[in-house]
Amino acid sequence: MLRQRRSALLPALLLAAVTASAAQSGSPPAPRPLVAGATVVTLWPAGSPRLKATGEPEAFTMTAGQPGRVQKVVNIHNPSIELHLAPAATASGTAIILAAGGGNTELNVGTEGTDVAAWLNGLGISAFILRYRLQPYDSATDALADTSRSVRLVRARAKEWRVDPNRIGIMGFSAGGEQAARAALTFDAGTPKAADIVDRQSSRPDFVALVYAGWARLDLGRVPKNAPPAFLTSAGIDDAFHARQTVDFYNAWFNAGVPVELHIYGHGGHANGIKPRGGIPFGTWHLRFVDWLTDLQTPGSAGRQ
Repeated sequence: MLRQRRSALLPALLLAAVTASAAQSGSPPAPRPLVAGATVVTLWPAGSPRLKATGEPEAFTMTAGQPGRVQKVVNIHNPSIELHLAPAATASGTAIILAAGGGNTELNVGTEGTDVAAWLNGLGISAFILRYRLQPYDSATDALADTSRSVRLVRARAKEWRVDPNRIGIMGFSAGGEQAARAALTFDAGTPKAADIVDRQSSRPDFVALVYAGWARLDLGRVPKNAPPAFLTSAGIDDAFHARQTVDFYNAWFNAGVPVELHIYGHGGHANGIKPRGGIPFGTWHLRFVDWLTDLQTPGSAGRQ
């Protein structure tokens, strides 16, 4: 019995030791993988002025009835990407950074992260699950810095991760769609002479997908002429807030002459990623995305930039 109690205490003691070590070093604790054995790469180097030292580790909410499946993450102070690389035999070179939603207070990394990553891997697409900072951090500054950094990081290590540096996109869901939108509006070519090779890379995504996206404030008045092509989808009347913002984004892109495709479905509600939704049409939006991406990446397509 005593041996069992000691075994039960070990994970907690280990976590406490990691937290204490992180606090002493002035860096937030290292993020744990969402999927056992997956590689997690932090976005910012230890001691970066972008990070705030904290002893508070990330907290996972597990999925009821599905042992080992993480559905939600909170307390993100050390933002990261988790690698879900496509099998070498089928890898197409396309990479998609997945930005889950959760109202900027949590990240739904199960439904809008690991589930989608597995589906993309089956298509030969490598997925990178982004953990961006949440409230009280600001979505327009801190979280955007994380999202932009994730694009630079994947581009900097494209050869190592077997992806094409010119085929890196972002798929954002709900509040994660805000991040995809902001990244598509606010990007730069990098700093060629930067000491950090990541900072030398462009933060421009090659394409973005906004899935039932929403934001509190976003200036769509100035769309860059070289903004990335966009795929947009949302349910309609029963998710009217997000549908309206999706249409606003479409109009801004269309009026700027940037390739964009829009799918507003009759109904379907909010959230739920790529779930079939009982067989309604909105449950097939991701198949429309595959059609769009195939067309975009076809040589000679008008959507290529």
